Amino acid sequence: MNIEKSIKTVIDALEDKKAENIKVIQIGEISSVADYFIITNGTNKSQVQALADNVNEKLGREGVYAKQVEGYNSANWILMDYSDFVVHVFDKESRPFYDLERIWRDGTVVETNSFEE
Repeated sequence: MNIEKSIKTVIDALEDKKAENIKVIQIGEISSVADYFIITNGTNKSQVQALADNVNEKLGREGVYAKQVEGYNSANWILMDYSDFVVHVFDKESRPFYDLERIWRDGTVVETNSFEE
């Protein structure tokens, strides 16, 4: 499976559970951490966990598995590392506090609809 198809799956999984303000930032040119960050937020702990669960389930059906997941129990920031891309699911209060979009502003924001099949 290619990375663009995986990211499309992530976006669809997040949209299915009503994620807010999904952002995709291409960081491969400026970091060795990953090629892309996908950043979003939910409105409460249950939704944040449901977003992460749906991403995990949809990618798992395609044979793509996270090498590491952090923060699931607290659910204020769930980080799902898939090597080539990292999914960040925040609660509404934590997203502006950590402000990854500002920290990674040297990356390139990619429109979510550019991953359409």
